[in-house]
Amino acid sequence: MTPAPYRFQQLSREDFEALAARHADVVIPLEQTPYWADFETRLGRDPYGIWAYYDGGKLIATASFLRSSRRFRPSLVAVNGPTWFAERTPAAEARLVQTIQEQFRADPAVDPLYVRMQVEHPQPPVTGPLEHGWYEREIVVDLTPDTEKIFAGFRPNARNLIRKAEKLGVEVRTIERAQWTTVFRTELFPIMQETAARDGFSSFDSAFYETLLDELGDYLRLMVAYMDGKPVSWLITTEYRGYSVYYFAASSRDARKTNAPYLLLWEAFKVLKDAGNTGCGLTGIESENYPSLANVTTFKRNFSKTIVTVPTTYDIPLRPVRYRVLASALRVRREAPSAVAGILGRLKNLPAAVKGRRD
Repeated sequence: MTPAPYRFQQLSREDFEALAARHADVVIPLEQTPYWADFETRLGRDPYGIWAYYDGGKLIATASFLRSSRRFRPSLVAVNGPTWFAERTPAAEARLVQTIQEQFRADPAVDPLYVRMQVEHPQPPVTGPLEHGWYEREIVVDLTPDTEKIFAGFRPNARNLIRKAEKLGVEVRTIERAQWTTVFRTELFPIMQETAARDGFSSFDSAFYETLLDELGDYLRLMVAYMDGKPVSWLITTEYRGYSVYYFAASSRDARKTNAPYLLLWEAFKVLKDAGNTGCGLTGIESENYPSLANVTTFKRNFSKTIVTVPTTYDIPLRPVRYRVLASALRVRREAPSAVAGILGRLKNLPAAVKGRRD
């Protein structure tokens, strides 16, 4: 017998804050808060709301959804979510998947092809995803010991490079909030551009980071390493409810010569600890779906042996027939681009009856 769906309720900002205050021990990702939704709105994106899911009167999970309208694939995405407040068993997660399916199939305001979110225990109808959207493993630094023990927990290589950076005269500064956007635009974004060109990835434009700093300033720090008065390395950390994340960073060639990134991150740990944070996530490292993170993995492993597995992002199809056709088209595009047009034509011309029914 299929269990009944959870009861769900959309949360206002005040509802969310009251709920979070009642569960102070739960780590809620910043991406799953109204404050992050405000940031997405500033970027021109379309947050759809935050919902709480209950089993009777017991809170099970919350999820903040973002609407995505990419061609042929309208969807709802829970970025780094949902947040679980109850035990995340296979049965509980399957019930949440069922609830979300029924919730958004019946919602007249949206018609998503699928819902994308993290799933720890994948089972049908969970599938995919069409493309991966979040890292699957990260390194976490425990900030609860005293600073001497934290430092002693680093690999010998990292400790030596930190000491060398200090001897070379690298200076780390916490930038005042009033100067963030100006300093970033004029001094720090060029370092990001250099890093992206050197390491072969595409960065956001400067406006993205400036909007982040402006909108989420209550939850961020911007720290910069200087050599001879010139910025050579920078990082942005987030903080929410006593947990911090090493979110964005970039370093110039000069930074590598002086080991500035090592000293910068060490100084950041001390500042974050003093601010009351109990841990710092260093974000993604190499995994099966993200082999390209091998280079940053080498750097991050210097600071902690604690590796945390993050539930993988999956899709929950709401229109399975259309989803399967789209998945085939995308697979063919990767393997044989010339065959894509015909499959996309099939997707476009599926009968209206197929589109409208609960496949």
